[in-house]
Amino acid sequence: MLETSARLLRLLSLLQTPRDWTGTELAERLEVSARTIRNDVERLRALGYPVNATRGSVGGYRLGAGADLPPLLLDDEEAVAVAIGLRTAAGGTIAGVEETSLRALAKLEQVLPSRLRRRVNALQAYTIPVPRDQPGPRVDAGTLTVLTAACRDHEVLRFGYRSHDGSESVRKAEPYRLVNWGRRWYLVGWDLDRGDWRTFRVDRLTPRVPTGPRFTPRDLPEDVTDRVRRGVSAAAWRYRADVTVHASAEEVTARINPAVGTVEAVDADTCVLHTGADSIETLAVHLGLLNAPFRVTEPAQLVDYLRTLADRYRDATRV
Repeated sequence: MLETSARLLRLLSLLQTPRDWTGTELAERLEVSARTIRNDVERLRALGYPVNATRGSVGGYRLGAGADLPPLLLDDEEAVAVAIGLRTAAGGTIAGVEETSLRALAKLEQVLPSRLRRRVNALQAYTIPVPRDQPGPRVDAGTLTVLTAACRDHEVLRFGYRSHDGSESVRKAEPYRLVNWGRRWYLVGWDLDRGDWRTFRVDRLTPRVPTGPRFTPRDLPEDVTDRVRRGVSAAAWRYRADVTVHASAEEVTARINPAVGTVEAVDADTCVLHTGADSIETLAVHLGLLNAPFRVTEPAQLVDYLRTLADRYRDATRV
């Protein structure tokens, strides 16, 4: 039989799994009586852990949320995953969380067993992040918090917005989803002034608080979802192209990253790739990697650059 302190830790570990436990199940797991389980639950509550209990045939115990965050018990894989996540967040695209992530990581690494600390340090020492071709825009963590709360509570959102051409406006929308697409964040919502679905770049958005009244959520039709997805892909790049590819849509889809663009089938052997890049050079290279015949008619800069590349490659193979 486990000693009291060890038994409490084991009980806490069980309660932290997302399910309800009956007193009988806990007693069997810990090899103690139901009365001991009730006493141990009271001990955990005295230590600040909010253990909720429900009565009846389907009742049981579950760890709830409290006013303060109590200590958590993590298994080996969970601890390593949290450490990796914190290290990634410290260098991510959300401004305002770097220092907080590093503080939390320092606390976690201080108490990690040596075997786990070695695993985390090995990941850091032997993993080399490849710099992006251009830094992505960064969004404020507070802005994301306001937007997610408005989505959750179905509250109308007013915000200042800077469009692609730099013009400023005040927008009013019903917010529905935040989308992390590649290096950018987007808000998907129903634009109340335009009466249609719109996608807004979060780094160009400044929420105005307090938020507006609650709204009744609308259904998001599938065709609107596809349009939003295409709109996000289009808005992500400085240069856009609709490329006819002489291969099936399934083949092309398998060869590209979803963040690169979307594929529209024409027939069994032809499709249109809606894609883009931050530079004409990058766009041309990506098209060459499709490993399939393709045709481009616009933009003119891309057509001209592809001709330049064709001449350059031809000259490179002359004897």
